[in-house]
Amino acid sequence: MSASELAEWSEREERRRRRAPWGVLALVLLTGVALIRNGSGEFDVGPPQPAAAAAPAPDVRSTPSAGATATPPASAPVGLSFSPADRVRIPAIQVDAPVTPVGLDADGWVGAPPPEDPNLAGWFTGAVSPGEKGTSVIVGHVDNTQGPAVFYGLGALKKGARIDVARQDGRTAVFEVYGVEVFEKSKFPGDRVYGSKGTPELRVITCGGGFSKQNGYDGNVVVFARLVTGA
Repeated sequence: MSASELAEWSEREERRRRRAPWGVLALVLLTGVALIRNGSGEFDVGPPQPAAAAAPAPDVRSTPSAGATATPPASAPVGLSFSPADRVRIPAIQVDAPVTPVGLDADGWVGAPPPEDPNLAGWFTGAVSPGEKGTSVIVGHVDNTQGPAVFYGLGALKKGARIDVARQDGRTAVFEVYGVEVFEKSKFPGDRVYGSKGTPELRVITCGGGFSKQNGYDGNVVVFARLVTGA
C-alpha cells in the first residue's frame, strides 16, 4: 500500500469511526463471536495454556451496579488519537511482528491474517486503534501447517508483561498485561472481552484449548492489557 493510499484509507477509517463509534464491534458484542475457528495442530507439542493464576482479578469498575457508571482511575492515560497499528512486540514471548488490518469474515467471525505468513498479526478494524479510549483488538494464528505461528506462546504470558504496539503515526502504545485466560468458543464472553471499560485497553487473541482434526481448537486464548503510556 502506497503512502497516498494509506493516508486515504486512514481518513476513511476515521470518518467511519466518527459516524459509528462502535462500528462492527457492536455486532461482535451482540453475537459474542470468537476468533479463528481452526488451526493446523500439525505439531506434537501443543501451545502453552494460561495458568489459573494469570486470570484477571475481578474489576469492580467494569461491573457497576444498576444505574451506576464505571469510573476509570484518576491515573489512567486519557488515550491517543486514531492511527492504524503497524507492528506488535511482546518481548516476554519473543514476538516482533508486522500488523495488517482485519475485519469480520463471511460467517461473522473476527478475521485473522493469512495463515501462510507465520509472523503476521491482525488489527481488528471494527474496534478502536491501539491506544485510543476503548478496547482495541489484535489477533493472530497460534500455528499453521509448518508449525508454530506468531502467537504460539501467548498462553505463557504473565501479569505485568509488556506489549508495545507501534502505530502508523509514529507513536507507540505501551500496554501492561493484567490477565490471560482461555475461553471455549461456544461460550466466548464477547461483552467481557471486547467491551469498553472507558479507558484505553488491548486484547490480544489466538486459538487455544483442546484440538481435534475435525473442529480445530475449541477455545481462544485472550490477553487483557491496559495502556500505561503512549510515546
